[in-house]
Amino acid sequence: MNSLAQRIGNLPPSCGPVRLVAVDGPAGSGKTTFAGRLGRALGCQVIHSDDFPVPWEEGPATWFHALHDQVLAPLERGEPGGFRRYDWVRGVYAEHVEVPPAPALVVEGVGTARRSAARLLAFTVWVEASEPVRMRRVLERDGAELEPRWHAWFEAEKTWFADDDTRTRADLIIQT
Repeated sequence: MNSLAQRIGNLPPSCGPVRLVAVDGPAGSGKTTFAGRLGRALGCQVIHSDDFPVPWEEGPATWFHALHDQVLAPLERGEPGGFRRYDWVRGVYAEHVEVPPAPALVVEGVGTARRSAARLLAFTVWVEASEPVRMRRVLERDGAELEPRWHAWFEAEKTWFADDDTRTRADLIIQT
């Protein structure tokens, strides 16, 4: 992980003064774990797509505008960004999270490496695992009662990733 962090650190800034790193891939693939390790190696903040509310039925395309408007656009101007983290358990917005301009920032989640944001990204990681492994992981994490929603979400992701062609633009592909 340290060699990857060094590689990213040697890249030019991509979003104002920030080297923006996207860790993308389907649900349950291990993005959060990988992003946490990479964030520690880079000594930087990690923002999760799960910090933003996404209605299940709307799929992965809808949440990104909040990240862009509240965090990426200010960083691109060299200004601090910030957002209110969404608490999924309570169903409300929680604390405000400051995002200062820094040498690197990792954004993690389904749709973080979308084509429309490619110009802002210094580096993109695609994390993947087989569908049975991913389903087992999300059900262990979130509960078996959500299985029908997860099947629908997996289908929405397939459509999203095929339309966006996300995986082919990755700088690094990780199989978990």
